[in-house]
Amino acid sequence: MLAAVKGAKRLIPMLILVSLLAAAHGCAGGGGPTATTQVGALLESQSTRSREVSEMNAKLFSSVSTAPEFNDYIISEGDLLEITIYEAEDLKTSTRVSARGFVTLPLIGSVELKGLSTREAEQKIEDLYRANYIHDPHANLFVKEQYGGKITVLGAVKTPGTYDYLTRRKLMDVLALAGGLTPEAGKMVHLRRAAMEQPERPETYLVDMDQLIKEGHAELNLEVQKGDVVFVPNAGVVYVDGAVRKPGSYPIKQSMSVREAIVQAGGFGEIASEDHVKLIRDTGAEKREVVELSLADKTADDHDKLVVQDGDIIFVESNLTEKLIYGLRFNALFGLVGFGYQPPYTPQTR
Repeated sequence: MLAAVKGAKRLIPMLILVSLLAAAHGCAGGGGPTATTQVGALLESQSTRSREVSEMNAKLFSSVSTAPEFNDYIISEGDLLEITIYEAEDLKTSTRVSARGFVTLPLIGSVELKGLSTREAEQKIEDLYRANYIHDPHANLFVKEQYGGKITVLGAVKTPGTYDYLTRRKLMDVLALAGGLTPEAGKMVHLRRAAMEQPERPETYLVDMDQLIKEGHAELNLEVQKGDVVFVPNAGVVYVDGAVRKPGSYPIKQSMSVREAIVQAGGFGEIASEDHVKLIRDTGAEKREVVELSLADKTADDHDKLVVQDGDIIFVESNLTEKLIYGLRFNALFGLVGFGYQPPYTPQTR
């Protein structure tokens, strides 16, 4: 027993030394980047992003064409058309558009109408009869049966679904028909179109909505065709690293806070310093801002109002004192007291 007491006395200076080393290095010694900005600055940026989405949707809605008129209907294969020439009742006919897009007209023969609006088709028929048969013909085209087509809008829009393709629409029109973008929408929109030669291998066009709406690149406002699929992906992923149980990348959910992202990563680890959490955000032009958060302070509302964005990195620092204590091991054998240190297990980033 006496030897054990003497051993314990010898251990006291060592423990004091460990404590002094911990104090010298600071309680939060988990490394991590140095803070470069304040929470308020990122909250202002976040508010700006929300306003940008609202403005983007306002522009989408303002770009929507008026309700399609009958003359705007786009003729498709399978449509049954009734065509009347007022100056010659005998030329009235009902004909179905073939798979290749042609109809057969009296005296004229085979005429391609697929892809034309009803008004454009009437004009084409009038020109053909004017060229050889009637001085000043007037044609009327009535769509008796619409085979038509569909377009599909999926992803981060307010009302995803399938819509009738009745008239020519551009990308901004289609997004507006689907209710506009949600706050979680990413900036890249995918337009998928079946290729004529290889339908099983659709073509995909990527449209940067920032370039289209903010920078005014009108050429990116692509015309949407029958059968097209418009997909708006969510904003992306957040990366959580450091003293958490499951470091890695996680999909961003609706209005996800920094604390919720850490919960997704399994929560704080045993050696985590909740007072020292770093949020690293790409602010554009190859520049990153770093803000330090104290999630141990439940009264810091600003910290919980901060919503993660695509590409954000959350780094939870380690508490050096906790790290030392967690790894400290005591042993006693035959009256001898000693101590050792085993580094705490740190999960590997997946």
